[in-house]
Amino acid sequence: MSPFKRPAPDAQFPRTRLVLPGLRVDLARLAAYERVCGFPTGDDALPPTYPHVLGFPLAMRLMSGRDFPLPLLGLVHTSITITRHRAMPATGAYELMVRVEGLAPHRRGTEATVVTEVREGGDVVWESRSTYLARHRTRRPAEAPREGVRKPPPAVAEWRLAEDVGRRYAAASGDRNPIHLHPLTARLFGFPRAIAHGMWTVARCLAAHGTPDSCHVRAQFRAPVLLPGTVTYAAEDGRFELRGREDRIHVTGDVSPT
Repeated sequence: MSPFKRPAPDAQFPRTRLVLPGLRVDLARLAAYERVCGFPTGDDALPPTYPHVLGFPLAMRLMSGRDFPLPLLGLVHTSITITRHRAMPATGAYELMVRVEGLAPHRRGTEATVVTEVREGGDVVWESRSTYLARHRTRRPAEAPREGVRKPPPAVAEWRLAEDVGRRYAAASGDRNPIHLHPLTARLFGFPRAIAHGMWTVARCLAAHGTPDSCHVRAQFRAPVLLPGTVTYAAEDGRFELRGREDRIHVTGDVSPT
């Protein structure tokens, strides 16, 4: 943990809004993203998760700034909610905005919420909220959230994930966190092997599940996916899961029309 940052839920955070106007999508990079995530290529519509990739550099700029109270190294992406208000042509021109919405206590530390909005012609066509956890000691650790017992969705497919998935996704998305690239760099952060990007896992699930043009997506990242590895994709009635050995849950989520 950086000695210059003391994460706490009541810390001051930047109120800056970073805006990128006149954004155009690099179609070659988009095609690489679609291939690694399993989306069909050549459609004139952005996958529901792709605007997160477009906003990622601005989000990193905010979270790496001196006025951001959580140390960037070690931040864990814990959840994302996405609302797509209408289909987004890949050839469109967009305005993108990223801001930090706030901080909140978590039983394992402090969580920051980062909001991304994409506008077309002045209208918000896509928005997301991502939570990022900085782990640290808490004075009064809260109890783990209690969840209602729900029957898990049935298995649909088994996916064998190659060792290079992290590097391929990093090349397409720009997210080059070393925990995703090689076993040696992943071990520096306590992982036995490289792990898949959380946003790759949810994108792969949505590519298999399908999403309507106007939709709301929620996903929680519960456990890392080691590479290479084998996972089970399960889905039913708008819900989806990614499970590993002994039914360990890696990702849970749901999709609903808006």
